[in-house]
Amino acid sequence: MEYIRVTNENIDKEHICCAISNNNDIQVSSKKAWLQERFDEGLIFLKSVERGKCFVEYIPAENAWNPIVADDFMYINCLWVAGSFKGHGYSTDLLNACIEDSKIKGKKGVCILSSKKKKPFLADPKFLKYKGFTVCDEADNGIQLWCLLFDSNASLPKFKECAKHPHIDEMGYVLYYTCQCPFNAKYVPIVEEVAKEKGVQFKAIHLQSKEQAQSAPTPITTYALFYNGKYLTNEQMNDKRFLKLLAK
Repeated sequence: MEYIRVTNENIDKEHICCAISNNNDIQVSSKKAWLQERFDEGLIFLKSVERGKCFVEYIPAENAWNPIVADDFMYINCLWVAGSFKGHGYSTDLLNACIEDSKIKGKKGVCILSSKKKKPFLADPKFLKYKGFTVCDEADNGIQLWCLLFDSNASLPKFKECAKHPHIDEMGYVLYYTCQCPFNAKYVPIVEEVAKEKGVQFKAIHLQSKEQAQSAPTPITTYALFYNGKYLTNEQMNDKRFLKLLAK
């Protein structure tokens, strides 16, 4: 498998893997705009040359859109291999590329979000453990911060206090999200409309800066849904999933 690094110079023509290829689609344009603003902050987006869901996206932890403290670490936004690409060692290829690049840049390690049991849109904990990662912190909702140390004397990454105990004071459904996930541009408005039609209290909070994301009340900022103050899920909702949730 060959890989290509997406940059400001080639992003217009490159397929960004987990969204459809039409650049006029809001999912693609929102994600690409988000990426373009992050490249100068050190974000790396490495993908397979084949069309499909096979890529790694990482950034210096101080610029991560998550409430973590991880001085001199690299943070992996997403390591994603799906469909027919699974089982061919591509996850290892991409992770190794991130690790080697992080070492070259003098980082003390890399970190990534996961959980005790595999959750949607999070790294597989079994894979992380197999690759030498260990849990360095855990929030009350079971979301874990895993790390791979290059320097045994380095301070372990941890969640900020605001994310350690995910809870908010607002009632009804409250969604925190960013443009890091391309699907949000399409589906957040759809869920908002469903909530309006059903007379359900729903508030979407679009985190639009690194500072906002780093002070969010949730370890996961790409998509975090709360209900009556309690964290529910990081799984993106479409209209059918949200209606199913309302029916419970």
